[in-house]
Amino acid sequence: MPHICLPSRLPGIRSLFAFSPSSAGPLLALAQTLLRGDSTLSAGERELIAAYVSRKNGCFFCSMSHGAAAQHLFPGGRRVVSAALKNPARAPVSTKLKTLLAIASKVQKGGKHVLKSDVTKARMAGASEKEIHDVVLISAAFCMYNRYVDGLDSWAPKRKAAYDEMGKFLADRGYAGR
Repeated sequence: MPHICLPSRLPGIRSLFAFSPSSAGPLLALAQTLLRGDSTLSAGERELIAAYVSRKNGCFFCSMSHGAAAQHLFPGGRRVVSAALKNPARAPVSTKLKTLLAIASKVQKGGKHVLKSDVTKARMAGASEKEIHDVVLISAAFCMYNRYVDGLDSWAPKRKAAYDEMGKFLADRGYAGR
């Protein structure tokens, strides 16, 4: 049961956006910039980072919806995304993405957990300054989004099919047109 009176027909962050449209605009614009804006990281990689941080934060709605979007955008789909969410170090993804997910994990714990050696590993795996910047910003932003969703106890569908629909919508349309 949500902590405030939210529209019951809308799940997760969507109900919060309906409750507070003035907050929705900037938060959607940030998501669009981070997950679909200009980057050498693919939209699938960025969605995977968002899903990974959300999973580590225990935010069911965000991990499921962004995981589903990643599955629609990432080569290898469900198999690769599931493996990366469970154990990035053993997942069939690039070494660069593994090092970026390791940085994302550190940011999820707290910014001071990211060490120079983490950044050096990412650089050695081919990550650019911009990609390192982007993974830190995506991870930090999703800590905020996760706390927003869970802090107000918005409801999350239990049916996996609902997330597949959301993931397809996000993969196709992004965040600006929501």
